[in-house]
Amino acid sequence: MDKTVEQLERTGIIPVVVLDDAKDALPLAKALCEGGLPAAEITFRTAAARESIAVIASECPDMVVGAGTVLTCKQADEAFAAGAKFIVAPGLNPEVVGHCRELGVPMLPGCSSATDIEAALALGLTEVKFFPAEQLGGLRMIKALAAPYTGVRFMPTGGLNAGNIAPYLEERCIIACGGSFMVSRELIAGGEFERIRSMSEKASSLMCRMTFKETAPDGKAVFTCPSPMRTVFQLERRGVRFIPGTEVFRDGRLVSAETGTMRITAV
Repeated sequence: MDKTVEQLERTGIIPVVVLDDAKDALPLAKALCEGGLPAAEITFRTAAARESIAVIASECPDMVVGAGTVLTCKQADEAFAAGAKFIVAPGLNPEVVGHCRELGVPMLPGCSSATDIEAALALGLTEVKFFPAEQLGGLRMIKALAAPYTGVRFMPTGGLNAGNIAPYLEERCIIACGGSFMVSRELIAGGEFERIRSMSEKASSLMCRMTFKETAPDGKAVFTCPSPMRTVFQLERRGVRFIPGTEVFRDGRLVSAETGTMRITAV
C-alpha cells in the first residue's frame, strides 16, 4: 500500500474542504490536526485552492494535504507543484489518471459502477473514490461492488455526516471516508476554528469505539475493533502508550497491539 494512502486510512475521516481565502488554510489545518484529523482534501473549486495547499504543505508538515475536484492535467500539475500528497477526482478521466501516475502522486478517481472499477483496474489502480456515496446507495452499494472486486478499496464521499459515517468505517473495503460536516464554508468564513477542532475531535472519537471481549490469562482486558491501526493512532494521541514489539501484522495490516493493561485486536 502506498504510504500516503496508508496515512489516509490511519486517519479514517478525511475532511473535504472548500477554501475561499488562503488566509484560512493554516488555522484550519491546525484545528483539524488538534482534533485528530491530520489530513484534508482541498478542492479545486476556488481560486484559493493552490495557494491554500501550498501554505498547508509548507507550514503544517503534520498534515497530509491533497487536492480534490481535479479535472484536468493542468490542475494536477498545479496541485502537485503546490505540495499535494494525493489527488482526488469526482470521476475517472484516463488522461488525468495516467498523468498523476507519471507524476508519482496517488490518485483516487471517482468510480460508481463495475464498469468504472474495471477501467480503474486497467489503469493500474486498486484504490478509488466512491461518489456521491449516499446518493448512489451508500454502504450497501459499496459492499455489492466490493464482492466481485476483492482487491479494490473505496473512499466514499458525498452525503456522509456524523450520524451515518460510523458503519462505513467498520468495513475493511473502506480506506477512509470523505466528509465536510466539520469544515463547512460557513464555519471557515466565520473563523470558528475552535468549533471545527471540537467537531473534528468528536469525529475522530468514532475510531476509538471498542467492544470488550474477555480478560486474557495474563490479566489484560481484550477489546476488539474494526481497525486497530486507526484505534491505536487515536488512542496514542490521547496519551495511551502501546508497548513496542507487541504489534501483530497480517497481510501488512495491524491486527493487534498491547498496553500494560489491555490488548486491542481486529474484529
